[in-house]
Formats: sequence, structure tokens, C-alpha cells
Amino acid sequence: MKAISVFPGKPDSVHLAELPMPSVNEIPNGRGVVVKILRVGVDGTDKEINAAEYGAAPEGYDFLVLGHENFGQVESVGPNVTEVKPGDYVVATVRRPGTSIYDLIGTNDMTTDDTYFERGINLRHGYLTEYYVDDVEFIVKVPQGLKEVGVLLEPMTVVEKGIAQAYEIQRRLRVWRPRRAAVMGAGTIGLLATLALRLRGLEVVTFSRSKKPYFNSDLIEALGAVYESTSDLSIIEGARKHGPFDIIFEATGNSSVVFESLQALGKNGVLVLSSVTGGDRKIEVPADRINLDFVLGNKVMVGTVNANREYFEMGVKDMAQAEAEYSGWLPRLLTHPVKGLENYEQLFETLTAAKGAIKVYCEVAEL
Repeated sequence: MKAISVFPGKPDSVHLAELPMPSVNEIPNGRGVVVKILRVGVDGTDKEINAAEYGAAPEGYDFLVLGHENFGQVESVGPNVTEVKPGDYVVATVRRPGTSIYDLIGTNDMTTDDTYFERGINLRHGYLTEYYVDDVEFIVKVPQGLKEVGVLLEPMTVVEKGIAQAYEIQRRLRVWRPRRAAVMGAGTIGLLATLALRLRGLEVVTFSRSKKPYFNSDLIEALGAVYESTSDLSIIEGARKHGPFDIIFEATGNSSVVFESLQALGKNGVLVLSSVTGGDRKIEVPADRINLDFVLGNKVMVGTVNANREYFEMGVKDMAQAEAEYSGWLPRLLTHPVKGLENYEQLFETLTAAKGAIKVYCEVAEL
């Protein structure tokens, strides 16, 4: 079967590879599930792996199958699988267990191992192929009513984990009822973070560089959130106008935004960092004032990466609520489909160059 792959460490090596058809018998204890892939989203991670910035092939292979934002339909199950059945729509988690105590209790995303295993990213093949097999432990059922937007579940889990961690941390305060939130960035994650925070009843201001009106600002305002362009209003000025903010969800990939966000955070506030920044950018910041405000204001900054099953299940619930409260909003994020694995060059060209793209995805098979 076909698979979109790279040779890790070799820039721009994306190509079409061949894999054998999987079988439920590959998974021990009769717990295997074979899934037919329907859609796979691509994002900056796939682009960076193709640029040879990171990624590693599984043992015994010189290539890595890409794709972690998966959505598919159960084809067959092992004799001891009761959680799903053939025909069910499903999404698989990305991280696989290592050896740390966190891996052993199902929180693979919190591993302390130096070596980690992520499907489509590091040492495990991904989902840009026709079928995959996995243990049912890592497979999450998606209601039929969400099949059109199921491919958004994996990126939604980034948001779910970040927000859940913020609330979990603030249990230390005994009573914490956040009212105002800011989201930095209006890309896929920023849009989904705006949605998740609105679903929780918060006032939300989303900051991005582009001036409105444009498609993303329209989406934000359709949720009842406020859109502010940092071309017109700085983050710190925005905090004076709309804040201070109880939660700030940072999703820009720009480290300078992080330090501006630190100064926009209110007392007892939480800054959630979801973007990974590379390079060696240096900026000047009012370090003493930031430190003083954080200590005296009981503020927190926390990073979020990957997600375990808990956050996938939370994502399903929030997406179902979104379809009820903001019907038709989620499908609008699916802006750039590319049909067929064989069109992998077009898929990556679209990911790299398409203007106004929110979610680029491969239509591997018909829904």
C-alpha cells in the first residue's frame, strides 16, 4: 500500500513509499484494530521533518511515514476488542509508551525518557498511508456526526491539554473562575483555542498581525470573540483595553510574543505556551519587572506538547458541543483538501505556499 514518507535527515526527501497491508494479528492479546485512513491533516511539523530539522525512522526502515493528524474508519478488530467495531469512525493518538513511570500510567505525553515514540514524527510510522494497525488502547471513537471534521481532533487536543493544565494548576487557589482570556495567533491552533475558551464561557480576545476583515477574523468574531490586529494595537495595549487576562494561550511560534504576553497576564493568571520556536532570536525585555509581577501576582507559565487519550476524549466532547452551539463553524477550517496520496507533491506545495490556508489535509479515501 502507498505511504507518503521522507528519508529523515535528508532535506526535501518527501516521496511515495510502499508498506505491507497491516493485520490485527500484529498486535498482541487480540487487541488489534485495523483502520482505513480517510483523511490526514498536515502542518508545520510535517514541513519541518521534510526539511530535515528532526524526525527519525522506525527500526528496520530507512524512511519515516509522515502524518499525525489522522482520521479513519475501523476495518477489522481482534477477538478481544470491545471498544470499537468495524464501521466506527476513529482517531488514533500520536505518542506511544516508553519506559518512564509516566508512560506506564498512560501519560505518555509527560514522559521523562530521552527517547520518545511519536507516530509520524519520531521512530514510529505515521498515518499518511492507506491503512494502519494499532492497539485499541490508542484509538478513540468519534461520533458519526463529527465525521466531516474528525481530522481536526488531533490539533484540538493541543488546545484541550493546555487549557486543562491551566485549570489543574490553579486548583491550588481553591477558587479560580477565569473570566477573560487572550489567544495569541489566529492560525489553526489559535482558532481552536478561541473556540474552546468560548465554549467555557470566557470573554476572549484573539490577537494576530493581519488587519481585519479577513476570513480568520470573521471566524473569530462568529464565536462572539474579539479580534485585534497587533499592527494596530500591541498586546500590552490590548491588555489595558480588554484585560488583564486570566488565561493567555500562545500559539504564534514567535518567542517575542511570549514575553509580551507575560506582561499582559493578570494576577493569578496562567500563560499557556503551545508553539515550538527554533533559532537564536534575542530581544530586550524588562526582566526585573516581569519577575516581580510574576512573584507578587502568583502567575504561572506552562508549556503543552502532545496529548494523551484523556485530551482526545475531551476534544470529542468540545467538538460535539461546538457543532451544537456554532453549527457549521468547524467545517470552515478545512480550507485546502488535496485528493490522493499520489499527489504528495501538491500536498506539500499547498502546505508551504497556499495563501489563507487554515487546515491543509489529504483526502486519502472517501468519507
